[in-house]
Amino acid sequence: MPDDTAGARRRTGTGFALALALALTLVLGAVLVTGRPDDDRRADDDGCRPRTVASWAADSALTSEFARYGDDAGRTDDWTGGDGTHSVRLPDGRLLWLFSDTFLGRVHGPPNPAGESYTWRDAAAPLVRNSAVLMRDGRLEGTLPAPLFPDPSPDRWRWPVAARVEPRSPGSSEQVLRVLLWVRQTAQHPWIYGVPTATEVATLSLPDLRPESVVTVLDQERVADPSRRMLFGTTLVEEDGWTYVFGGDDGRPAARPASHAYVARVPDGGLADPAAWEYWNGSAWQTRARPEPVLGDGRRTGVGSAFSVAREEGTYVLFTMATGAKGLTTVASYWACSPTGPWHGPAHEFTPALPDAGTAAYNPQTHPELSEDGRLVLSYDVNWLETGGAAAMLSRNVSLYRPRFVTVRLAPGR
Repeated sequence: MPDDTAGARRRTGTGFALALALALTLVLGAVLVTGRPDDDRRADDDGCRPRTVASWAADSALTSEFARYGDDAGRTDDWTGGDGTHSVRLPDGRLLWLFSDTFLGRVHGPPNPAGESYTWRDAAAPLVRNSAVLMRDGRLEGTLPAPLFPDPSPDRWRWPVAARVEPRSPGSSEQVLRVLLWVRQTAQHPWIYGVPTATEVATLSLPDLRPESVVTVLDQERVADPSRRMLFGTTLVEEDGWTYVFGGDDGRPAARPASHAYVARVPDGGLADPAAWEYWNGSAWQTRARPEPVLGDGRRTGVGSAFSVAREEGTYVLFTMATGAKGLTTVASYWACSPTGPWHGPAHEFTPALPDAGTAAYNPQTHPELSEDGRLVLSYDVNWLETGGAAAMLSRNVSLYRPRFVTVRLAPGR
């Protein structure tokens, strides 16, 4: 079949950004609920306590560093903008930033062709489905050859999500980098940004970051209803020899106005082994089981398709876009004593800065490797809301399609 999808993707700007904006729009009116009554909100023996956002502030240094790097016109094969922002600390101290849809090429200083004071890129700038950028001591220093993970076929692509360094196999002294990948396939309306097909895990060697293999850990093609297909890896948390991997489904607009959230766990060193994955079935961990949601009832409750979980002492804290009319501008937090819940909240909401009234925030992600002194570093992505004009706007003003950062301080909640 002729591949005409690349041009279509370039015209729409970025599938990941707009798909998430669409998904967030679909959760209007949804409320995230717990699996147990409110009177079950009690501390456990591991020191779990209710947590909420006490304060937050813009992290201008990190935001400016991505603007500096993206505006550098010295190379034509490096990152100038992207979304799906995830990060992982490497053993040698470097920080690897992973992005989904990414613009490469060169940007130009203001004014743009319309006479506006924006840094801009050519409308024909290369767009790839994923990229990775290295940071050392707080300064971005280079883009790996992009795309880092090639499309598996002309009508499918890979979006990298969470990643971690772990033993090559359980008990091994050799470390490798594992990257979770979402595979999506071109489809017809209403799946204009593709349908989920699989969760994969890529293995990269260290320290050279050479891709070695890609393994499918959860194939969803036999699930007939695309809205019931799950993708894992929007966030992960490491604890006591386990990696807890969170994921969600897409939630069809006409049938389910909100996505469900799920969780799996994998023993240390086993992310690339499909047989090592255990899924929460509602009461126990099982291999090869269909997971049960830990959040969302599929009718009026649920989460956005991209969210993040961090562990603060004995408490798990979840960040997602708020429900209701604030779902494209406001971040909410929830807490639980276990990855499986019950999840309580929203505990607090805050609205980070947006560059324009026509833009939306999405994909809040924590970056624990940058967090210190009781403050969490949180990124959020920004994109133009109107899909028809997104590509033109992202070329006209390159700052619209880069991550922004805030620092968040948590405090005891109720």
